[in-house]
Amino acid sequence: MNKKLNLKQVSQQLGVSTATVSNAFNRPDQLSAKLRERILRESAELGYHGPNFAARSLRKGASDVVAVVLADSISYSLSDPVASQFLQGVAEVLGENKKQLLLLSSESDELEQSSAESLPDGFIFYGAPSGDIFERVSRSGKPIIAVDFETHDSESVNINNEEGAFSVASHALANKPKHAAVLGLRLVDSQRICRLTAQDMSVESKEISRSRLKGYLRAFEEQQLAISPSHVWHIPLNTPEMAEIAAKEVLTLNPLPEVILCMSDVIALGVLRVANELNIAIPQQVKVTGFDDIPEAQRSSPGLTTVCQQSSEKGRVATRLLLNNESKDSVILDTRLVIRASCG
Repeated sequence: MNKKLNLKQVSQQLGVSTATVSNAFNRPDQLSAKLRERILRESAELGYHGPNFAARSLRKGASDVVAVVLADSISYSLSDPVASQFLQGVAEVLGENKKQLLLLSSESDELEQSSAESLPDGFIFYGAPSGDIFERVSRSGKPIIAVDFETHDSESVNINNEEGAFSVASHALANKPKHAAVLGLRLVDSQRICRLTAQDMSVESKEISRSRLKGYLRAFEEQQLAISPSHVWHIPLNTPEMAEIAAKEVLTLNPLPEVILCMSDVIALGVLRVANELNIAIPQQVKVTGFDDIPEAQRSSPGLTTVCQQSSEKGRVATRLLLNNESKDSVILDTRLVIRASCG
């Protein structure tokens, strides 16, 4: 058949009511197993595979779909362990509430996903988005929760990145090392791994990376230590490959830094791997810290000293805020210093 049948036409062909066909697809407990099996089999033979989702959403006025808009591409985000933990928390709460998850990216072209943007009942923006997708969604009037950035137009869920970075740096710098380095993430607008300049260090921003750098620098100041801009690296992407490139640069410095503060666990784990290749003992020669507390941080050898930022809980909190659909103050989750062997 060239034209797809609708629910009414299928029910007429099968000789049952529209409610019976609908129940076969949506409420199987309302039918005997034998009747449901027959309806599904004969419907498939007619080329009918269930009610049209978009039409059903229009009738209900809701789709039962929640979108997470990722600041980065979907493929990159799914490979990132922190984003994966966050999405796990989101999916857990959505499952409890019988809602579906739709992943979108702020990097995608508007025309490519404009129809998808019209489907969800609400949006969780994970990371500050690029382009104008936030403005487009805001105009729809649908509820929005911002995560890992702040906006005047919606509630947000964040952590105190500066305090988390300050706590781990204070611990690592307690013995007042003569030489230290920072492996940062997205500190400047460049796709190349590079060291910062004095001008780069003075940039004021509310971005996550800048908040963490501010916490590190505050710890240096409190310990009456100095760090040169040339000992602060910018890494454009949180990937093992880029982490290892930067790690090889910092671990071949002369003199060797006694402490390396890393803005993510992925970067810190890259440092541990390269140090092992170069026969540099951790923590005897170099103390290493991370940030995030991903599962691999505990399993590494040595275990990684880091900051737990509760990524899964962040996803759960953001989703509950969205589903409650109540105006609340923005939420700041606590961070926790996790001390393991990489810092002695």
